[in-house]
Amino acid sequence: MSDLAELDLRLARAEAGPIPLLPTAALTPRRVLLVELALAMGAFAIGTGEFAIMGMLPQVAAGLDIGVAQSGHVISAYAFGVVVGAPVIAVLGSTLARRTLLLILMMLFAAGNVASALAPDYATFALVRFLSGLPHGAYFGVAALVAAALQPPSKRSQAVGRIMLGLTVATLLGTPLATWMSQAFSWRLSFGFVGALAALTVLLIACLLPADRAAPRSSPLRELGALANGQVWLTLGIGAIGFGGMFAVYSYIASTATEVAGMSASAVPFVVAIFGAGMIVGNVVGARLADRALMATVGGALLWNVVVLALFALTAQIPFMLCLCVFLIASAVAIGPALQIRLMDVAGEAQTLAAALNHSAFNLANGLGAWLGALTITAGHGYAATGWVGAALAVGGLAVFFASLALERRQRGNAAETAY
Repeated sequence: MSDLAELDLRLARAEAGPIPLLPTAALTPRRVLLVELALAMGAFAIGTGEFAIMGMLPQVAAGLDIGVAQSGHVISAYAFGVVVGAPVIAVLGSTLARRTLLLILMMLFAAGNVASALAPDYATFALVRFLSGLPHGAYFGVAALVAAALQPPSKRSQAVGRIMLGLTVATLLGTPLATWMSQAFSWRLSFGFVGALAALTVLLIACLLPADRAAPRSSPLRELGALANGQVWLTLGIGAIGFGGMFAVYSYIASTATEVAGMSASAVPFVVAIFGAGMIVGNVVGARLADRALMATVGGALLWNVVVLALFALTAQIPFMLCLCVFLIASAVAIGPALQIRLMDVAGEAQTLAAALNHSAFNLANGLGAWLGALTITAGHGYAATGWVGAALAVGGLAVFFASLALERRQRGNAAETAY
């Protein structure tokens, strides 16, 4: 079978919907792996740019002559950009070939980070951070669709997981490196570094991903059809609510480690590295499990969240247990590839919008978890209580998960009655 025929067969079988690629070079397994590497490099760049700012707020505040608390608002500006940009770009870019859209998105991200490095004042910096966040969700959504379509159905989640691996590795390598740059040289250099990573991604995608064309009937109206699908909303709700627990804990992990577990400030980077390692393990394991049993993986990850977040709340005062729980909580990122594939399965023909909205949901989880954690701490319950907040959010995610299963059973029953 020729490479082109084999690719056509893969696309015909992929539940994620066809991407009519027209390869100019043989798509051997090695070539497919290189394409995945190029897409993962983009995820690494985005992950580094998103998380590095958290470690260099003091340098940014000093450089822009503002307070640290005020400089923290740029994190919210970026997250808001992700939430807004994912659906808007997915809809407006629905008529573009996916290779073209990926290149545009990564060029925008590169430009946004270079502009961040050059921003002369706080207002400009906040604006360009918002603009930098716009391509985030759409890039991950389109990259996941491309990766899934280049693999047989039994390996779709693993393909998505390999793209997401770039994001998780960024928490372990890219973020510490960018933070070190900001401390040793300048925070502006760190953003320039992220821009260079994005530019490298543009080059890799241009060289490795074959040219394609948009689906013949693609249109913004067709993409918006996903918003009328109840299963799409329920799947997004699972991520937005159930995944918030991880952020409720992680947002305050430095203070929990020092003030609750009595660890030194110098140990905080070690705790953060443990979190990054947990994300990598969870991403790899979760992707493999999702290919075997998709919905069982989603439900299992939520239940895992309930248990480990409650354990964190009970044992955070013990340094060893805090480190263990941080690793286990981070491993719950296993739900990410599974939810991405679930959205592909339920979105019908509105693939791009649904896939991009997954990352809007995760950023909503980020904001929700951090906000509820802050309310709990302000109310005087202490940093360890963020674990109970996280466990409650995971229970909420389970409730949405079971609602999705119930709706699916009802839809199948109705379909069976109609068939008779």
